[in-house]
Amino acid sequence: MRIYISVDMEGVTGLVDADDVQPGGRDYERGRTMMAEDVNAAVRGALAAGATDILVNDAHGPMRNLLPEALHPAVRLVRGKPKQLGMLEGLTGEYDAALCVGYHARAGALGVLSHSFMGHEIEDMWLDGRPVGEIGLAHATAASLGVPVVALTGDDAACAEMTEWDASVETVPVKYAHGRFAAELRPVAEARQAITEAVTRALTPAPARPAPPAAEATLTVRWQSASVAVTLLGIPGVTAEDARTVRATGPLPALYRQFGVWMRVAASLTNQPPYC
Repeated sequence: MRIYISVDMEGVTGLVDADDVQPGGRDYERGRTMMAEDVNAAVRGALAAGATDILVNDAHGPMRNLLPEALHPAVRLVRGKPKQLGMLEGLTGEYDAALCVGYHARAGALGVLSHSFMGHEIEDMWLDGRPVGEIGLAHATAASLGVPVVALTGDDAACAEMTEWDASVETVPVKYAHGRFAAELRPVAEARQAITEAVTRALTPAPARPAPPAAEATLTVRWQSASVAVTLLGIPGVTAEDARTVRATGPLPALYRQFGVWMRVAASLTNQPPYC
């Protein structure tokens, strides 16, 4: 059984503030240790369920947060950027299941460090008319490759977002949002044990493949800046809904890769790198 793990940071046990998750922040070094330990908890659960191969993708910010020596020796690590598939780099149809560790709620939600990919620049997103953030887009892209997302860890808002998208996914709330930068934290040992147990449940028995997705999907993004939207119109297939909103239609995961190009364009215009 081959398992893929995408690891973000905002939804990691104990972390609530930008200083916890941004390089240079006063508690960043502690944050990256906490990130590794949440990953290791998920890995232990996967191994208990019979996983024979585990690939971990560092999916947060600079994508150089996880230290290889801090991870369980059973895993392989994808680290650094740029990556064509960003938060899902390395995921192929050869994997039997995907796990989302440390994920957060989408822009506008009352969740810890909530946003959609770029901090403040992306105001809202829709996939086939359905509100979407990093959680839903990861789930849909994995499904397009024939890989089920079977478990997610994060705050209660992230867990609720995942359940709304797909109620069959095991979710583990490691903290309960009191605001965008405040939360009630589960005891660390309890949270990690819950992650391990949830992953084992999610992989026992081995999960079924998702139904084939539609041939094409439509991704719509509303930006804070009209200059981003008008610049993106130079990309073939991108059309405008209004002065700040663009859309494109195509198959996943190709559409996900194109969205990565949109973010790089937006970063060059706004001096705000993708945050994830």
